[in-house]
Amino acid sequence: MNKKKVIIAGGGFAGIQLARKLDQRLFDVLLVDKINHHQFQPLFYQVATSQLEPSSISFPLRNIFSRKKNVQIRLAEILSIDRNESKIITSIGEFSYDYLVLAMGCTNNFFGNENIKKNAFTLKTTYDAITIRNHIILTFEKIVSAKEDELEALNNLAIVGAGPTGVELAGAFAEIKKNILPKDYAGVDFSKFNIILIEGTRNTLGSMSDASKVESRRYLQQMGVTILTETFVADYDGYLLKLSNGETIKTKTVIWVAGVTGNNIKGLPEAARAPGNRISVDRFNRVNGCDNVFAVGDIAYMVTPKYPKGHPQVANVAINQAKLLAKNLKSIQTGKKLKAYEYKNLGTMATIGRNKAVVDLPHIHLKGYFAWFIWMSLHLMLILSVRNKLIIFINWAWSYLTKDTSLRLILKEDKPRTNT
Repeated sequence: MNKKKVIIAGGGFAGIQLARKLDQRLFDVLLVDKINHHQFQPLFYQVATSQLEPSSISFPLRNIFSRKKNVQIRLAEILSIDRNESKIITSIGEFSYDYLVLAMGCTNNFFGNENIKKNAFTLKTTYDAITIRNHIILTFEKIVSAKEDELEALNNLAIVGAGPTGVELAGAFAEIKKNILPKDYAGVDFSKFNIILIEGTRNTLGSMSDASKVESRRYLQQMGVTILTETFVADYDGYLLKLSNGETIKTKTVIWVAGVTGNNIKGLPEAARAPGNRISVDRFNRVNGCDNVFAVGDIAYMVTPKYPKGHPQVANVAINQAKLLAKNLKSIQTGKKLKAYEYKNLGTMATIGRNKAVVDLPHIHLKGYFAWFIWMSLHLMLILSVRNKLIIFINWAWSYLTKDTSLRLILKEDKPRTNT
């Protein structure tokens, strides 16, 4: 039997899992991504807040698949799909496929506001996390010697979006303010450093249980975070943050984690268009209107009786859709019956700080230290390599024992490079 060519667009949780699980006796795989590594997005906020090094949560694709001889890697951006010819057009050329799997995930949603897109920080890549880390540490250094009229904008840190990422960022920065700044900047008054969490809906952690919503807000308020709910950002020019209630905040730091939208790709049929710019798929992750194109993970919009508005955009969905698709593609090749995807919700969770977390399991709600321990354990399990698991565990243990970390390095050039 001739091997079928599978192209996977995207090296996130879904793309990696699918490439790993596809039967190498039946399929040759081409994994296409714009970057050369898998990024562990749930811990981006820890890189941004100097708790982990970028290398701890970044995994080179070629290393991941060094023993999978049927997997090839190409660094490229997919520009469009030619469904008639069964090929993709990329920034480095054209590639033919028997099956195409779209796993590009989602990107930031700025709701059409170009000023916010231009001036706010985002947290969708490892590079974003490093950029935030550099900026925050430089901001602390500037506060030390800033003039009085510059201090207000430097002392306000605004986070837009109170989902898990926003809540975790706010909690981490609150702990830095309490535990790190007094030691690193003895004699400097950081009491006026404000962490402001802005959310358009009524609650923090709006997708979690009522108990988690209440407890996350209480934890953050105890840690000194200012929470503005039922408030939208109207505009931001890099200095003045304008809110929907008419108020303004002077700030040099706005971190935007307020929503996502699907990554665009040309060449899909109109039937594949779904809310949030996602791609509409059937219960087998086949793109609507296509025979041999599939979509998995955050980009996929699958309507089921239990999830009439699509599945939550979380790692568990992406991983399990990819695992099932690997089996179904094999079933297609061997003439067996396909199995429909059914999401089993194992729970949701978020950590707010040291010994502070909330966990919603199917039949139980947890908070505090035990929830925090579960959060750490499950995230360690998802990390790809044993070496990285160990590094992260040691970092977390050291940070827990000392309430400190030694990763507060500014890693950027101090002047533009001139090519000669």
